[in-house]
Amino acid sequence: MRCRNTGMAAGIAAVLILALLVLAGCGSGAQPQNPAQQAAQEEAAREKELNQQLLQAKDAPVYGYEVLQTYEHDSTAYTQGLVMDGGLLYEGTGLNGASRLTKGELESGEVLLRVDLESQYFGEGVTVMGDEVFQLTYKSNLGFVYDKESFELEKTFGYPTQGWGLTHDGDHLIMSDGSSTLHFLDPRTLQETGSLAVKDNQGPVNNLNELEYIDGEIYANIWKASLIAIISPETGEVTGWIDLAGLNPDPVELAGEYVLNGIAYDLVAERLLVTGKCWPHIYEIELVPGP
Repeated sequence: MRCRNTGMAAGIAAVLILALLVLAGCGSGAQPQNPAQQAAQEEAAREKELNQQLLQAKDAPVYGYEVLQTYEHDSTAYTQGLVMDGGLLYEGTGLNGASRLTKGELESGEVLLRVDLESQYFGEGVTVMGDEVFQLTYKSNLGFVYDKESFELEKTFGYPTQGWGLTHDGDHLIMSDGSSTLHFLDPRTLQETGSLAVKDNQGPVNNLNELEYIDGEIYANIWKASLIAIISPETGEVTGWIDLAGLNPDPVELAGEYVLNGIAYDLVAERLLVTGKCWPHIYEIELVPGP
């Protein structure tokens, strides 16, 4: 009988000790971390460190960001071009067999109009100028011009380089080809009228990708980096950098080619929108001074 009581007492003591340990853990705020959370944190830290390394010798101002609003985005959309015009969102996507051009509502995500490219074309940048939508392709040396209201194909045009990003300044189409050079095209003849070498204090800035013309400057995604370069269209000098490290909603799954890509400026609402390839969200952001 004495041994039985001793065993029960020991058992009760062990339970009490375990309970105290659990309570202590809860009280300290410690939470167990699953492998997915840990991997996401490690990837986010790696991205932040990489951006710091890329920017540490730059002499142009660096901006951070604040997310003001989040909108749903089609996670099957391999975003290559993003434009706001007349309160509607135009988007061009890539990948052979999945490339398309859409027009829809930002807030609801409803697609109002869509045209699919033939499977031999890998869609790239888009811009809306006047009553027309212009869309590039990657390696086909071919662009498309559509009627903005109906998406009826009006004509095609050729260019000797690859097609990456596309925007306009009100007078010219501005095209990137993945290098450090921007090309200016006449929107009527679609012939090149000039080019711009983009550079900063360290030399040429390569991998210029999706483009947007905002308040007299060109904003450019940098391929495979969570950075946006702000470029003077007169000199080609980078006048600022936007560090968007930490914006990727899933840096483990949305890695490799699923990078930040897509810049749109809503002139009416004065809002800056960004997203990435196959990201589930579009983010309205406000730029804030960097450290």
